[in-house]
Amino acid sequence: MISDQIGIDLLRSFVAVCRQGSLNRVATQTGRTQSALSMQMRRLEDLLGRQLFTRTGRGVVPTPEGELFLGYATRMLALGDEAAARLRQADLSGGVRVGLAEEVATTALPEALGRLRRGYQEIRLDVVVEQCVALGKTWPEGDLDIMVVPTSVVAADALTTWNVELQWVCATDYAFDETRPIDLVAFAAPCLWRRRMIETLADQGREHRITFTSQSITALQAAIENGLGIGLLPPEAIRAGTMRALPASPAVPKPFAVQYGLFARDRRSAVVDCAISVLLEGLPIASRT
Repeated sequence: MISDQIGIDLLRSFVAVCRQGSLNRVATQTGRTQSALSMQMRRLEDLLGRQLFTRTGRGVVPTPEGELFLGYATRMLALGDEAAARLRQADLSGGVRVGLAEEVATTALPEALGRLRRGYQEIRLDVVVEQCVALGKTWPEGDLDIMVVPTSVVAADALTTWNVELQWVCATDYAFDETRPIDLVAFAAPCLWRRRMIETLADQGREHRITFTSQSITALQAAIENGLGIGLLPPEAIRAGTMRALPASPAVPKPFAVQYGLFARDRRSAVVDCAISVLLEGLPIASRT
């Protein structure tokens, strides 16, 4: 049977490539060569008898068949994680208060929280999604057990850090005029991404005007897709088919990274430690420290 030949490692590699859109990036993160990972994806395509990826100038995107299989692969991995978690600590119970910066609340972390909820049904989750600067200000008050925010917004040491690579993005049909002020789609102030965006443009001497603001990354995606301006998004938030990354040029600044951290209290319960371990599985691998 085909299913007997598709192991967990193959599924995890496939899901990682789909999420990040880059064989090279996933290979670096997992300590393999790009050729070895590419061979692994071709083997999966051979087993299924379908082309799962389309190569683009920026990397790879899943084909319709790849998107279909991605749904099944994600469910299979989640089910395996859930079974292992239930067998390891089925009696673990208690509450965990988690704060997520809004801009990371639509990526891999909610999926990790979902695995936690399914695997440890006696754990009570209280998740707050908020603007990162506001979360950073509330951390000293002790209302949260775990927090995921940029390291620059809180005066505390993170358990682990990683870099979120931001890209300048516009709609696929957006007509970028290098002679006019840049129309920006941005988070509402105060926001680290917004501040870095404006500072970068100022350093380059580029005029700008903010045409759309929101606290929701989903709203920013919609604004970019509909041509209201350009904005900053991480690779996993760039929707293939409706958005394109702008290459660096004299008129467009180079992409840059923002460091994020997972913060936790020094004194914490076994329940919180369990939540941390599950969240760590949902974080980028390459830049963890």
